[in-house]
Amino acid sequence: MKKVILETPYSGDVEANTKYARECMLDCLKRDEAPFASHLLYTQVLDDTALDQRHWGMDAGFEWGKVAEAVVVYTDRGISRGMELGIKKAEENGLPIEYRKL
Repeated sequence: MKKVILETPYSGDVEANTKYARECMLDCLKRDEAPFASHLLYTQVLDDTALDQRHWGMDAGFEWGKVAEAVVVYTDRGISRGMELGIKKAEENGLPIEYRKL
């Protein structure tokens, strides 16, 4: 399986964005990928609306990006500021970036 970082929106309509992220994760699994979605994991214990905690979660996700093989960006719901930062970090790390729609 290919290790990928999953980029989807989270903030805003959190309920709808979480549902969408789960659908995207399933799409990755069907493609024989092992997706990592830091915004689904770390928000279980961190408050995404608290700036310091949001940064902890993002920084932890960026660390996982160092061992990923690619970043997949699902664009059906747009590209959020957090996704833009993830894309920028992937570019800095020389990771391939694939844009997708469901």
